[in-house]
Amino acid sequence: MGTRRKFIKNTAALGTGLLLAPNLSFSRVSAADKLNVALIGVGLRGTNHLTNLLARKDVNVTAICDVDAARITLAKDLIKKAGGKAPKVFGNSDYDYRNLLELKEVDAVVIATPWLWHTRMTVDAMKAGKYAGVEVSASNTIEECWDLVNTHEATGTNMMILENVNYRRDVLAVLNMVKQNVFGELVHFRCGYQHDLRHVKFNNGKQPYGGGVEFGDKAISEAKWRTQHSVKRNADVYPTHGLGPIAAMANINRGNRFVSMTSSATKSIGLHNYIVKNGGEDHPNATVKFKQGDVITSTIETANGETIIITHDCNLPRPYSLGFRVQGANGLWEVDGNRMYIEGESKPHKWDIADSWLEKYDHPLWKKYGEYALNAGHGGMDFFVLNAFVESAKEKIAPPLDAYDAAAWSAVTPLSELSIENNGAPQDFPDFTRGMWIKRQPYNWVKDTF
Repeated sequence: MGTRRKFIKNTAALGTGLLLAPNLSFSRVSAADKLNVALIGVGLRGTNHLTNLLARKDVNVTAICDVDAARITLAKDLIKKAGGKAPKVFGNSDYDYRNLLELKEVDAVVIATPWLWHTRMTVDAMKAGKYAGVEVSASNTIEECWDLVNTHEATGTNMMILENVNYRRDVLAVLNMVKQNVFGELVHFRCGYQHDLRHVKFNNGKQPYGGGVEFGDKAISEAKWRTQHSVKRNADVYPTHGLGPIAAMANINRGNRFVSMTSSATKSIGLHNYIVKNGGEDHPNATVKFKQGDVITSTIETANGETIIITHDCNLPRPYSLGFRVQGANGLWEVDGNRMYIEGESKPHKWDIADSWLEKYDHPLWKKYGEYALNAGHGGMDFFVLNAFVESAKEKIAPPLDAYDAAAWSAVTPLSELSIENNGAPQDFPDFTRGMWIKRQPYNWVKDTF
């Protein structure tokens, strides 16, 4: 950790979040000018962000908020151990975060709370003039998506959706290949969130993972709130881990946009079976009717003529995969199977192992800073996404993944719900840019960072 802290101290002013940030090549703010950051939500995800913020020398953590007193105690201990000044503490009620937002000693906020709070907290933060970073997904309804965009435009305050998978090493390498036209003109994408979360959606109130079949008030951590979405909604409730990287490759909101989407859902048996297997047929939760289909499939059409298939598969036994496929006129990459095919380079009709391609097109950020990022969480992705947020907030410029992105990606949830309810009927995507996608510039691609 010492080496990593030394690195961050020496390079914080250089803007390592170059990849996706428009107009950001070097930070013009010195490392001595510290950004005052508050955290709203210091559960498991918020604590991860806190740990990474405390490793930086250009950040002061000035305030924290959580309704769980135990998480507040843990966060305060981490700050004290890191040598930081005791933060101001909030959490006496669900809306005590608004008192935090009134503090002059807060420049930016990181929001890592249950989904239903994301939009309202982000909107309140922007209205208070605080640069907001919000965890995924950013919104639950189309109205909330518009709330993000309208508030950003009305206040001039920025927000960033903290989609860490946009910074995954293989994703950045493939984005590098896309920008260098290795795949040729793009035609088709696949992605999704395919992750067995049954152990996350249930627990017995004593241990965070495995064994129990309780959710809601009797549970802890995400099982207190996340499982309820599977009870109430038949929708792709978590689209951005897959869609965010694909949207960057397809220049969504910057020369391209989502136009329409259709969705379908399978039957729902996975969560019920898990309850019966671990709690027995007589357990009270065995009578719960889960509305969410076990596998939800959505197909998006874009203005430029590509299609994107998104899969949500979290309630059945399976290995983890985001199911990426990027396909163009000259070849394709598929993450499952770790395979690549480039016409004229690969042997005809035979897959290449993707490793050599990913190494050849490894992004400069990962080449230069990968060793420092790896301890930051999620294989290093968390270092880069949080750094992009901090650097953008210090510069007071638009972030790499902005309000329009947050709205478009999050809109998949309510639109998939509507399509499923109407037997797969196509749903039009709102144009959250109000036509400006036609002239907005694609992500600034920097081949050599410094």
